[in-house]
Amino acid sequence: MPLLHSLRIANLVLPHNIMLAPLAGITNHVFRLVCRQQGAALAFTEMVSVNGMVREGEKTLALLASSPNDRPLGVQIFGESAELLAKAAEMVEDRADLLDINMGCPVRKVVGSGAGSALLKDTARIAAIVRSVRKVTRLPLTIKIRSGWECGDDAWLEVGRIAEAEGCDAITLHPRSRAQMFNGKANWQQIARLKQSIRIPVIGSGDLFSAEDCRRMLTETGCDGLMVARGALGNPWIFKQTIELLEGKPVTPVTADQRAEMSEKHLELYCEELGEAVAVREIKKHLGWYIHGVPGAATFRRTVNTAHTKDDLLAVIARIKDTGA
Repeated sequence: MPLLHSLRIANLVLPHNIMLAPLAGITNHVFRLVCRQQGAALAFTEMVSVNGMVREGEKTLALLASSPNDRPLGVQIFGESAELLAKAAEMVEDRADLLDINMGCPVRKVVGSGAGSALLKDTARIAAIVRSVRKVTRLPLTIKIRSGWECGDDAWLEVGRIAEAEGCDAITLHPRSRAQMFNGKANWQQIARLKQSIRIPVIGSGDLFSAEDCRRMLTETGCDGLMVARGALGNPWIFKQTIELLEGKPVTPVTADQRAEMSEKHLELYCEELGEAVAVREIKKHLGWYIHGVPGAATFRRTVNTAHTKDDLLAVIARIKDTGA
């Protein structure tokens, strides 16, 4: 089978196997649209708290904002209670094309509640969660995990077998332990071993920052697909470039002018959806990523950080275009 191929997850058939991962504070509706325009086959919401959903908190439900152009859509939920996760799954049945349960987030606030990667310490609870959610949803059901709580913990193998036995349709592995956070190198061989151990699709994640990284993970692990996370920050072109590389085409380089144009488009989309005040605040981190590698990037970042209006930011973007890089 070629490295780039269609991917079936239960009844969902994706045109190819390169996807955008869920990222807290990042993968909102606007960012997903930007990445889809560059070729992402599937995109996920930010992880959504089931406790907030069940209480119908306005901020929580806002994370599910979408549009017809934002499909197929994966909704990622997190929590420690099998009962609440099942209730949340019922709530998103008509809003999503796929449901994912986060069992990998390493941040203290999440693991402190017993959710995210804390679940990797309790495989019996993982089994109960998958079983409960599987009973109430017809959506393709997946989980996203880390390798374990501590370095050397082989929870990922047991969790993979449990997920398959309890009705999961695919599993995504980021092969770092919770203790590693984002330090060190992801151990891609764990992805290869998981792929050999279970029959459901295995999706790889971790340290995918270029098209070549994506090709290498597919080649070295035999995984069924990829989920790009931090590698898409300021670099939505990674999807297009990976597709080009896997199709044997020349990889299109990204110029400073294209970075400026994408920044402008991203800002306009934010303004249309959220209004100027919120857009100016939200776009700043993205502009910092977009201008990575552009001559004078440090100066541009300082100017961006002190901007107060859309026009301020458009002036910075115009100066980026003038670099001609």
